[in-house]
Amino acid sequence: MAQNQPVTLDTGRFKVGPNHTTYFIADIAANHDGDLERAKELIYLCAEAGANAAKFQNFKAETIVSDYGFRNLGGQQSHQASWDKSVFETYAAAALPMEWTRELYETCEKAEIDYFTAPYDLQMMNELSQYVAAWKLGSGDITWHESIERMASDGKPLFMATGAANMDEVDLAMKAALKRTDQICLMQCNTNYTGSLENFRHVALNVLKTYAQRYPKTVLGLSDHTPGHATVLGAVALGARAVEKHFTDNSKRGGPDHGFSMDPTSWREMVDRTRELELALGPIEKRVMDNEQETVILQRRAVRAKEDIPAGTVLREEMLIPLRPCPEDGVPPYRIGELLAKTTNRDIPASDAVRIEDVS
Repeated sequence: MAQNQPVTLDTGRFKVGPNHTTYFIADIAANHDGDLERAKELIYLCAEAGANAAKFQNFKAETIVSDYGFRNLGGQQSHQASWDKSVFETYAAAALPMEWTRELYETCEKAEIDYFTAPYDLQMMNELSQYVAAWKLGSGDITWHESIERMASDGKPLFMATGAANMDEVDLAMKAALKRTDQICLMQCNTNYTGSLENFRHVALNVLKTYAQRYPKTVLGLSDHTPGHATVLGAVALGARAVEKHFTDNSKRGGPDHGFSMDPTSWREMVDRTRELELALGPIEKRVMDNEQETVILQRRAVRAKEDIPAGTVLREEMLIPLRPCPEDGVPPYRIGELLAKTTNRDIPASDAVRIEDVS
């Protein structure tokens, strides 16, 4: 492996990293709406739309949010302002029962995609570990180093979102993770969930350049909440190899996550356009491509005789003209000096290519 070549992550089913196609993570999150059968249906739908993994979030309201703390903020803010219930009540309603874990895992196995979760409760990790292919650190927990180290110690890839964080906080989180593993995907993220088009101004995809310079052996990714797939294409072009987006069957449904989620149609469009981009990115070496082998002859100019040139003629520049096409043994215009003041050893008809072997 090259010195600065990123490590390839291995989920058991997929490889994530250099020389592999983008790994798409469908974050179903709270879009199960409290219904196990609906959660399973969303797994099948995202798999059909091209997802490589279905990701959930495991928490209890009392171990992720403080009811007292949110009530004393003076009113619900940002995307939470539109919630009908309190923050605590909304989280309680969105909590994923641990009893669903085996069925969700088995459904992902049948759909032939990975199952994993963001565990917002350390007490759940031991039970979840036997099922998940990877772990996800949500942006809000980037300063919770105990959680980072626990996930990083489990021998599975760790996808780390970095929304609403500064570089010092990212460095500290990476330091905690790298103590335990190099199976890390560092994901640029913006954690405004309002779905506003104004959010494109704040996605900051160029941060991926900073991550690549700072952590050249780490796989990069994007955890995104903007509509459509413009940010995804930009991130992949900048080197991201994993993309996480929220997924639902209908973004008009009620609930905390549906409004900024992608549906099967938009998800498939995102995957298809990304696969096209991956093909278009191609190798880093500049060369004549396989499908240009004919056009390189048709479009380039060769040095040709401007008039009939008898054998034994000493070539002067005014006798020659650069014209298309240029056969493989043709002389390109920048090499015309190799022909001048040389004597022709055959009769060269007008417009015929003058080759190196035609002179001496």
